[in-house]
Amino acid sequence: MMILTWLVARSGPQALAGYGIGTRLEFLLVPLAFSFGAASVPLIGMAIGAGQVARARRVGWTAAAMAGLLLGSAGLVLAVVPDLWTDLFTKDPAVLAAADTYFHWAGPFYLLYGAGLSLYSSAIAANRVGGQVLAGTLRLLLVAAGGAALVSAQAPAWAIFALVAVGMAAYGTASILLVRYTPWEPPLRPAPA
Repeated sequence: MMILTWLVARSGPQALAGYGIGTRLEFLLVPLAFSFGAASVPLIGMAIGAGQVARARRVGWTAAAMAGLLLGSAGLVLAVVPDLWTDLFTKDPAVLAAADTYFHWAGPFYLLYGAGLSLYSSAIAANRVGGQVLAGTLRLLLVAAGGAALVSAQAPAWAIFALVAVGMAAYGTASILLVRYTPWEPPLRPAPA
């Protein structure tokens, strides 16, 4: 968030204000995505403890789907009709244009972002959080490297908003794939002697 704020600030106060309006919504949506993941934690833990790994995975995927659908619905609506949210904060045309551009780029990827956030908690419950940390690191590296390239190219604000979208997409996709291909079976215990 700090890297992106610094990048957008280079495009001027209107772009920064528009970006701020967009991220304000994310600050409200992120806890909702985590709430689905947090609700999955005891269910996954109990299922794995009972040796029902397939059930644990179904719980994780269900929570991720619900979080993704909630955030994705909000993102798609605002990608099409951003003034439902942006008009609550300003009437400045330049700020509204920046916020609209932000939602145009980032909104469609809220689905993947929400699913990834939920899967983080689910992976904790399965004691397989390493992949989710890697997904977050991937997003950070993409934003940092992409941001450096955009700064050197003196890219406009829309390019930074596109970078936000790429980061969300990469994070969500990596989270999904890592949960999909990481075994959740508990380690085998040695038989008693």
